[in-house]
Amino acid sequence: MTITRVGFGSWAVAGSGWRFGWGATDDAESIAAIHRALEAGVNWIDTAAVYGLGHSEELVGKAVAALPQADRPYLFTKAGLVWDPGNPSAAPRRIMKPASVRRELEDSLRRLGTDHIDLYQVHYPDTGESLEYAGDGFGTASPNATPLEEYWQVMAELKAEGKVRAIGLSNHTPDLLEAAERIAHVDVIQPPFSAINRSCAAEIAWAHAHDTGVIAYSPLQSGLLSGTFSAERAAALPADDWRRAHHDFTAGLAANLTLAEALRPVAERHDASVAEVAIAWVLAWPGITGAIVGARRPAQVDGWVGAASVELSGADLDEIAAAITGSGAGTGPARP
Repeated sequence: MTITRVGFGSWAVAGSGWRFGWGATDDAESIAAIHRALEAGVNWIDTAAVYGLGHSEELVGKAVAALPQADRPYLFTKAGLVWDPGNPSAAPRRIMKPASVRRELEDSLRRLGTDHIDLYQVHYPDTGESLEYAGDGFGTASPNATPLEEYWQVMAELKAEGKVRAIGLSNHTPDLLEAAERIAHVDVIQPPFSAINRSCAAEIAWAHAHDTGVIAYSPLQSGLLSGTFSAERAAALPADDWRRAHHDFTAGLAANLTLAEALRPVAERHDASVAEVAIAWVLAWPGITGAIVGARRPAQVDGWVGAASVELSGADLDEIAAAITGSGAGTGPARP
């Protein structure tokens, strides 16, 4: 598959009423945002079964069903975060038991309205425990955990059966990627990566060395690097927005906003938005295939869809590295 350098991420359009929601959303606006991205040339959508407890996949399915067959994008989704239908506000559990994975796949096919998944990914390593904070850490396995060797074999079987075209691992450390590669090639990894969260540089380097694609998620750090976020917006986040209690939006907010503002002069030189520069910085790393960017309204898509055409110079990267170091935001290497 040849994919565009930015793809549409559908976590934020998933709606409220679950543990990692972004507050209330308007489904019609969300579908319009998806269509705007596709009209602008984006050719893939990344979603997950757990987003909105199935609602995001249903929404993507509706958006795609409205398009002519020739205009439909690649569909990427994930398995392994299983929720309790009777308690939607509870944290989903990391479960990758073979029977559960196969059940999840059939549910995703139904919600998306397709007969195959272009890229099927393991959302998190199976620890048998609850996921308490989205995007935070990798967890510790309990005795209930399914070994990676067992669940990656099932993913390889699904590919061989033709139900999925490619298989990937999200939020997996290099040692786990290495173990998976011994069983079946890791087609794609999906790590979090942004100028704020640079902790997965080792995973990206591993992928680069193993002919494995990388689609990085949260390149705007959930809106912090959009150029439109502020302390006032953080304070006004609704109670059902997962970001309200997260470190990046509380104790780490000032440093993160300082970094975002430091990107503005670079953006002005390139006649681009701050968001496009933040995404271009991610795309500048060797091994990165594409970046997953979300939007809840068409206008938000307009603010980042040109990121792939922003070519940062060595001087730009030096300036951004100095800003990263000076702001104290995040951890990890400051420059590709």
